[in-house]
Amino acid sequence: MKKYILLFLIISFLFSCSDNGFDNKNPYLPNYSFTLDINMNLPAYSNLQYPSNAIYYSGVGAKGIFVFNTGSGYNAFDAACPNQALSSCSTMTIKGINVVCPCDSKEYSLFTGQGSLQYPLKQYRVEVNGNVLRVYN
Repeated sequence: MKKYILLFLIISFLFSCSDNGFDNKNPYLPNYSFTLDINMNLPAYSNLQYPSNAIYYSGVGAKGIFVFNTGSGYNAFDAACPNQALSSCSTMTIKGINVVCPCDSKEYSLFTGQGSLQYPLKQYRVEVNGNVLRVYN
């Protein structure tokens, strides 16, 4: 009987592991592997030191990325419209604390990545080391 209890505890421990809910799957957007270091001491990125500010960084991800200061941390999202196939109109633009897809005029929150359609913004991981942000996938 003790063996069964021990086996049950081990199995329940293995199935309770979590990846912190990080889901990066979207059929419209391919997965790109990259690591990007952003030095917030540089003038181009200094507004990231203040809450509710975002920057656009091109050259990584499908159509570039948005990095956003939430006030309690940082979010990084792909700049490609999450519910559209990649096209000439699928690069989103910043509108305050949201981003807008020019293909369908849908808005997505930079706080949560959520919008009104099926897929949210494709999120990337962010690590903070002093005034340097490391964004990676």
